[in-house]
Amino acid sequence: MADTLMLSGDTTLSIHALYCNHHRWLQSWLNRRLGNAFDAADLAQDTFVRILVSGRTPEAEQSRAHLTKIAKGLVIDLHRRRVLEAAYLQALAHLPSAVSLSEEERALVLEDLLRVDAALHALTPKAREAFLLSQLDGLTYSEIAQRMGVSFGSVRKYMLRAAQALQSIDWT
Repeated sequence: MADTLMLSGDTTLSIHALYCNHHRWLQSWLNRRLGNAFDAADLAQDTFVRILVSGRTPEAEQSRAHLTKIAKGLVIDLHRRRVLEAAYLQALAHLPSAVSLSEEERALVLEDLLRVDAALHALTPKAREAFLLSQLDGLTYSEIAQRMGVSFGSVRKYMLRAAQALQSIDWT
């Protein structure tokens, strides 16, 4: 059964007022930062969807600050997603043609990469660094501890947090 969003009449009115009063401004603000009207329109809509889903609207005097904060996060997510996608496509370009993937397979792998990226991004910087040093550079926990200037036990904790974050990914 699909989840439904239940909002009170007051919440619906305040979201409507927020949208009417600030949508055009937010889209212009995003367009200036992104230089792309299509991305700006998408992220403006996504900003209001986030507010709608949360069910919490800011006070009138905090509206633009609140919208800006959400939109900045979405801009960062968009940039990270595009950097990851570009790196993935570049890696695919170096594969022999016998190993090439269909468009559907590429899209599925990219979705999985984005899920892993989001899980790693949610970690503390030290936990993320320890995990990447282990998985990408092949360093042992002792080598990671020495490079990062932390104890062996800290590295174990960082790796446990990374494993938990990756295990909690919803792969459906």
